[in-house]
Amino acid sequence: MKILRLLVTLAFVLGGIALLCAPSHGQATKPFTPTRFTITDAGTVGKPDVVLIPGLASSKAVWDGEAKLLAPNYRLHVVQIDGFAGAPAGPNATGAFLVPVVEELHAYIVATKIHPAVMGHSLGGLLTLMLADKHPEDVSKLIIVDSLPFYAVVFNPAATVETVKPQADAIRQQLIAAPADQFAAMQPTMAAAMVKNADGQKLVVASSIASDRTVFANAMYEDLQTDLRGDMATIKTPTLMLYPYDATAQGPDPAKVDTIYTTAYAPKPNTKLVRIDDSRHFIMYDQPEKLDTAVEGFLK
Repeated sequence: MKILRLLVTLAFVLGGIALLCAPSHGQATKPFTPTRFTITDAGTVGKPDVVLIPGLASSKAVWDGEAKLLAPNYRLHVVQIDGFAGAPAGPNATGAFLVPVVEELHAYIVATKIHPAVMGHSLGGLLTLMLADKHPEDVSKLIIVDSLPFYAVVFNPAATVETVKPQADAIRQQLIAAPADQFAAMQPTMAAAMVKNADGQKLVVASSIASDRTVFANAMYEDLQTDLRGDMATIKTPTLMLYPYDATAQGPDPAKVDTIYTTAYAPKPNTKLVRIDDSRHFIMYDQPEKLDTAVEGFLK
């Protein structure tokens, strides 16, 4: 029961505040074979490039609606991270996770000679920020969907990497140790905390259960142990930051939710924050039209 309480608590926090098959056609100067994700090449050749990165334990399918919207006017590079949603774990099963994925994203961008807008949800949003931080020349615009430079502040605004480490360790160990049936039984509750839409809940549950448990646990651990707050002032890429608010889960006053995000992104220049009401963590499932409008307007 202890693991259930910890994970359900984490899910409600996430929901409450709330990666290559082949190089792009005709653009790569030499073959590039990633080891940590695959990319589906979609959209319209010759149009501006957009890279879409899903979140923790998520399938690239979370971007299906957005890809349909953007395909006529953009060249899309849709990422599936290995180990998530049934994709083979590969090298992501051991060792560091976030930085190697960022470095392979950088290598892909260089090899294909693109200068894309990059859109990431949740953990994918953190990867997006890390890419812009380490390789600012790679990206033209950023769209961050419900992600923070240091996620642990949702537990405690005074949190540091050191103070949150015991909790992050416990979550990782318990995720890995949970029997398969127990883990599967938790997922509907966790999904309901992160998605209001019933069909969206089913998709989130299926992706989580199909994910490699070690990759899942290690990625969550690194997310909770990554603090980009000190770098935000130097990430100057124009950014749209979208975050959810759901009165049924968070009460009638959105001010506390606003404060979490405005405080986190205040040091970063060239950033527009937009709150999406009546939505939980997976905005693309709960409020797809609002997401579409914000994204399309920002990319134009």
